[in-house]
Amino acid sequence: MAHDIRAELNFLPQSAQKVRLVIDTVRGLGANEALESLRFANKRAGVDILKLLESAVANAEENFGVSRDDLYVAQIFANEAPTRKWRRFGARGRFKPILRRQSHITVVLRERGS
Repeated sequence: MAHDIRAELNFLPQSAQKVRLVIDTVRGLGANEALESLRFANKRAGVDILKLLESAVANAEENFGVSRDDLYVAQIFANEAPTRKWRRFGARGRFKPILRRQSHITVVLRERGS
């Protein structure tokens, strides 16, 4: 019985480009290996992705009765969220835009045997 267990994190206040650096290290790994590697990730996004992956594993165990040893990270991706645009005024009446980028992260776990 193959279930796709999904978890999403929306509006993370970090650019998708920076988040993808951490995401690429855990794609395709088993759930336990991915959790362990994220615990030692040396990036700020690692903490948020760790919490998201823990949530997905907990969903699998509670809702579908799947053991965490049988799970692997089938898909994980980060998309761009809406950018907050701020303004700062510079010298000579110039306008200095500040772009505060955000991202949406989605993780899909699957059972190993299927």
